[in-house]
Amino acid sequence: MDSNLLRVAGAQIPVCTDIEANVETIMRAIDFAGTEQADILLTPEGSLSVYAPDFDTAAVKRALAKVTAAAARVNVGLALGTCFVEDDDRCYNQIRFYAPDGAYLGFHSKTLTCGSLTDPPRGEIEHYAVAPLRLYDWPDTLIGGLICNDLWANPGCTPQPDPHLTQQLSDMGARVIFHAVNGGRKGDEWSQVGFQYHETNLRMRARAGKLWIVTVDNCLPKKWPCSAPSGVVSPTGEWVCRVDSQGEQFFAYSIAG
Repeated sequence: MDSNLLRVAGAQIPVCTDIEANVETIMRAIDFAGTEQADILLTPEGSLSVYAPDFDTAAVKRALAKVTAAAARVNVGLALGTCFVEDDDRCYNQIRFYAPDGAYLGFHSKTLTCGSLTDPPRGEIEHYAVAPLRLYDWPDTLIGGLICNDLWANPGCTPQPDPHLTQQLSDMGARVIFHAVNGGRKGDEWSQVGFQYHETNLRMRARAGKLWIVTVDNCLPKKWPCSAPSGVVSPTGEWVCRVDSQGEQFFAYSIAG
């Protein structure tokens, strides 16, 4: 593969409360990424642990060891969405970054955590710790992570001002952003409005920051379309790779490093 390209893979997969089932699903995605000779695979928000602050921390650590070893065996890096309790005993909603050889690079924590528009706000904003924004060195480029609301600052569940994290990462020198999503929807009109809002923000913020954005959503419940599209948006704000927004889907795409 041309060293001037970053080949990315994405997995729009079901995220459930059964950690072992999540491991099996992520393993399918790793197999796909390995077959596609991807450099790095992105999974949805909370795809290993489930998207919740209460989970079996020991089971998540065991599961993490399984999936990272599997990815390293096929020489695929990871941008893995999971909640995780760090050494400071605080829970972070993370994207954990791993190099193709399995080396751990660090994590992005969800920064624009959701909450009610009350005083004080209630919701996930009460449960997750936040770490400083940072970038990760990848051959020929710099990459970063954002989780769900970090990118679009939904006005219905964002009790703090929009810090424009996409632009912050661009100003820091990022070229490629990995965006893990796990959005709620009910299959109604407002779910469609939310989907349009999310897609518009993906395109406009990629264009404004001159960024490649790789994005994937949780596909459960499968009877409804996802809350946001999955694929790759170019620095001009165009979809260059996009999968069907319902059910389990995988994609791979080579982008400029």
